[in-house]
Amino acid sequence: MEATFEQEPLLNPKKTLTDVNIDVCKPMERLPSRSWFVCFAIAASLTVFGLCLFVHQLRTGMGVWGLNNPVGWGIDITNFVFWIGIGHAGTLISAILFLFRQKWRTSINRSAEAMTIFAVMTAGLFPIIHLGRNWLFFWLLPFPNTRGSLWVNFRSPLLWDVFAVSTYFTISLVFWYLGLIPDFASIRDKAKHKVRKLVYGVLALGWQGKQSHWNHYEIAYLILAGLSTPLVLSVHSIVSFDFATSVLPGWHTTIFPPYFVAGAIFSGFAMVVTLLVIVRKVFQLEDYITMVHLENMNKIILATGLMVGYAYGSEFFTAWYSGNIYEMFTFKNRALGPYAWAYWTMITSNVIVPQLFWFRRFRRSIPVMFVISLIVNIGMWFERFTIIVTSLHRDFLPSSWDMYIPRWVDWGYTLFSFGFFFTFFLLFCRFFPTIAMSEVKSTMHVGRKTPETEEFVF
Repeated sequence: MEATFEQEPLLNPKKTLTDVNIDVCKPMERLPSRSWFVCFAIAASLTVFGLCLFVHQLRTGMGVWGLNNPVGWGIDITNFVFWIGIGHAGTLISAILFLFRQKWRTSINRSAEAMTIFAVMTAGLFPIIHLGRNWLFFWLLPFPNTRGSLWVNFRSPLLWDVFAVSTYFTISLVFWYLGLIPDFASIRDKAKHKVRKLVYGVLALGWQGKQSHWNHYEIAYLILAGLSTPLVLSVHSIVSFDFATSVLPGWHTTIFPPYFVAGAIFSGFAMVVTLLVIVRKVFQLEDYITMVHLENMNKIILATGLMVGYAYGSEFFTAWYSGNIYEMFTFKNRALGPYAWAYWTMITSNVIVPQLFWFRRFRRSIPVMFVISLIVNIGMWFERFTIIVTSLHRDFLPSSWDMYIPRWVDWGYTLFSFGFFFTFFLLFCRFFPTIAMSEVKSTMHVGRKTPETEEFVF
C-alpha cells in the first residue's frame, strides 16, 4: 500500500542492513568504558551489601526491620509491588504491541524485555526476604512432601502471587530468549574469537536462517505473544488481590485490579524511558532509538498517568459516596494525616508532572523526558508506600495505632533492590544486543521514500 503523507521514519534512512549488525554489536566487541566499570562496581557493591543484610536478618531475626504490630508490611512489600510493576512494560511492548503490529516497538523491545526479566527477579526476592523463616520459602510451592496432609492455602492471595509471578517470569524469559536466537546467530557469524564464536553458537541453538527456521520461529513467537498478553493484565491484578481481598479500609475495593495494571504500565514505561535515554547516548544508538520511539512511549505514559489520576479521584469519591466512616477516615488520613507528605509526593509526581507531555516539545526533549521518567518512578514507589502504610498504621481500633518508621535495614534493602537490578542490566548491555537486530531490519523501509516513486512505502 502506498501513501503520500509525510511520516517520520522509525530509524535513520541512511542506515543499511550491515550497519545494524556493526552498530549494535560494537558495544559487545570493545572493552567497556570506565563509566561502565564504575556503575557496575556500585551496583555489585549494593548487591553484596543486600546479601550481608540478609545474613544479618537471619542471625538477628525480623526485628531488624522497622515493622511493628499494626504495620506488618512496610518497605519490603512496597518494593515487591514496585518491581512487579516495573516489569509490565517489557511484556506489553513485546507481546501486545507485536500482536497489534506496531512497528515502532522493534528498537525498544529487547531492552524492555530484559528490564522485565530483571525486575521480576528483583521483586521475587522480597516475599522470601519478608518470610519469618526464610529457609522454608519452598513451603510456598505446592508439591508432594513429607508433611502429610499439610498443603499450602490455595485460597490465599499470597499463594496466587507465587503462581502468577513464577508463570510471568517463565513466559517472559522464554519469550525474551526466543527473540534473541537470530541475533545470537548474527553475533556468532561475525565473531572472530573462537571462544566468543563457541558461546554465541551454543546460544544460537544451531540457527542458520533457513526458511524453515524462520517459519518455526514466527509461529513460536506468535504463540508466546498470545500467552504473554493476558499475563500483563492478570499478574498485577493478582498482586492487587493481596490488598483487595482484605477487609481493611482503603484496600477492599474493586478498582484495585485495573488501577494496579494501569499504574504498572505507567511506571514500567517510565523506567524504559529512563534506561533507553541512557543506553542510546552511551552506546551511540540515536539512529535506532529515535525520537519517534521515545515520543510514543511518552504518549503512553501520559495516557496511563491520566488513568492513575482518575483512580486516585474515584477512590475518594467512592469512600465519600459509601458513607462508611472508616473508609472516609482512611482517605482523609492519607491526604491530611502524618503520611500526607508521601501522598502529595505521589499526586505531584504521578498526576501533575506528566501533564507536561501534552506539549510536543516536552515529549521530544531528552532532558525533560528523562527527569519526568525519574519523577514518575519516585511517585509510583510512594504510591505503593502510601497504599500499604496509611491503611495499616491506623485501622479500626485507635488503641492499636502506631507509626511506621523505616530503619536503616529497610532502606538498605531498597538500595539492594536497585543494585541487584542494575547489576544484571549492566551485564545484559555488555554481553547481549540491546536492540533486536532481526526485527529492526524488517522495518528499515517503513516510512522511507523510494527513488522510483518518491512516495512513502509501507
